[in-house]
Amino acid sequence: MSTKEFIQQLFEQHQKAYRAFPDKELAEQFIDQVFAFLFLPHKKQKQVADMEKELELLRSHFSSLVYDVVHQEDEAEHHTEEFFKAIPYIYGKLIKDAEGILKFDPAARSLEEILVAYPGFYATAIYRLSHQLWNQKLAIIPRLFTEYAHSKTGVDIHPGAQIGEAFCIDHGTGIVVGETTIIGNNVKIYQGVTLGALQVSKDNSATKRHPTIEDNVTIYSGATILGGKTVIGHDSIIGGNVWLTNSVPAFSVVYHKSEVKVRDKMPLPEPLNFVI
Repeated sequence: MSTKEFIQQLFEQHQKAYRAFPDKELAEQFIDQVFAFLFLPHKKQKQVADMEKELELLRSHFSSLVYDVVHQEDEAEHHTEEFFKAIPYIYGKLIKDAEGILKFDPAARSLEEILVAYPGFYATAIYRLSHQLWNQKLAIIPRLFTEYAHSKTGVDIHPGAQIGEAFCIDHGTGIVVGETTIIGNNVKIYQGVTLGALQVSKDNSATKRHPTIEDNVTIYSGATILGGKTVIGHDSIIGGNVWLTNSVPAFSVVYHKSEVKVRDKMPLPEPLNFVI
């Protein structure tokens, strides 16, 4: 393939993507602006009228993003109206999430600290906003939003996942929550947890591939729970580094047992062989 042919092919691919996808940078700017509007205080105190104007600007920004996907003004306006109508409800759920973190995390000093500084809360907020759009059948935009949150926090929550109230992510880095995961209320998850699928075949894309986590479950760091038929019963504790592909009943404690030996290094009772 000549350079001219390659450039032509690349141009056609870019044109195809341009017609199907909104501007990635504008999408990232928008979701950060929404988060800031809802949760971040300003040094200069704003008046109610200022916030009303800011909300209208956000609506206009979002409508442009949607239009780049649907290419119809009426449909873009409908999605914009539906999304912004849901924001007060989403905000209420997010405050419950923050209150859950404040309740569970002894290092948290105030609700404001969580809203401003906690990456787990940020990832949850972007997920909840994105989930609303996923339910509106705008699959591309919420994927851009959640992948942006993933890049900032290390928390990968698919917008199609279903997550109940008072969801608490502690630390957060390395968490993966798959598309068909169902999580109940008052669930706490630590870093490195994977709620994933047993198989990644495209033939199973329309089935429930990821686990169900019932109410009041705590999952400690490094745990991996796989499979669409796997159900973690309510009020259970899943210990660190556990690998689960089967359901466990309510009020279970599941842990990985490993042997750790501590001994005096001098003198060594037996030779140690190192291979590098």
